[in-house]
Amino acid sequence: MAADVTTLMPLESIRSVPLFASLDDETASALRALLEVEQRPAGGVLFQAGDAGDAMYLIEAGRVRIHIIDADGDDVTLAELARGDFFGEMAIIDGKPRSASATVAEEARLAVLARDDFLDFVRRNPDVALKMLAAITTRLRRTDDLLRHRVSRNANDEEASRLTLADRMADLIAEFGGSWKFIGASMGFMLLWVVVNSLLLGERVFDPFPYVLLNLVLAVITGMQAPLIMMSQNRQSEKDRLRADLDYQVNLKNELALAEVMRRLDVLESERLPLLFAEQNARLREQLGNGKR
Repeated sequence: MAADVTTLMPLESIRSVPLFASLDDETASALRALLEVEQRPAGGVLFQAGDAGDAMYLIEAGRVRIHIIDADGDDVTLAELARGDFFGEMAIIDGKPRSASATVAEEARLAVLARDDFLDFVRRNPDVALKMLAAITTRLRRTDDLLRHRVSRNANDEEASRLTLADRMADLIAEFGGSWKFIGASMGFMLLWVVVNSLLLGERVFDPFPYVLLNLVLAVITGMQAPLIMMSQNRQSEKDRLRADLDYQVNLKNELALAEVMRRLDVLESERLPLLFAEQNARLREQLGNGKR
């Protein structure tokens, strides 16, 4: 069966798994030789949620449905995978229980990498573990950077998409009303009003002292300006809340991702690295012993 995988599956299919993206041709070929082909009929269950994570799968043909049972007891499909897709790659590292179930939706040909075979392979190739870890952390950094940029853009785009013509006019008026230009224009308008009604018109004044009409005009301007400014401030507050919510989501994602990386580093350090270093040291001592002979 391993020969079939070697013949049918290109190395790029192995490297499509982020965990194996940094492997060179020789290492990827050795890993490909560990894959075993399984032909599964439609409706066959690969594993259930809660089962031990003992293998990862690459789909050569057919379709596989990933699904869970939600709190209401409904069967919810999370993803439907097809040729070239893979799943269960994290299980071969931590061996944790499956978080979802996998069922063959259409007769499938699967290349399966057993966790025990993978761990033996890593023990024989200590450098592979470091390359895989570097690939995971690089991908995590890139994803976080893209997500942070996308969140910022989405906050502005979403806020802008909600603005109507009346909203834009209100923003322009509020912006002008809170500037020195408005103060200067107001002082000039009042001064011109007083000069016209006191000096220029003589007996034909339309608003004699104490300028009751001027007071009415100013009151109307003030009364209209206040709600326009409040409308603009309310939209700014809504935009700030949106940004705060998106920032929280990014921070939460980063915190969870960092916790997951640290957990896997702890597993690697406590369980795998001592074995890898011991085997590497033994190999070096053997090579030194052969050199002295």
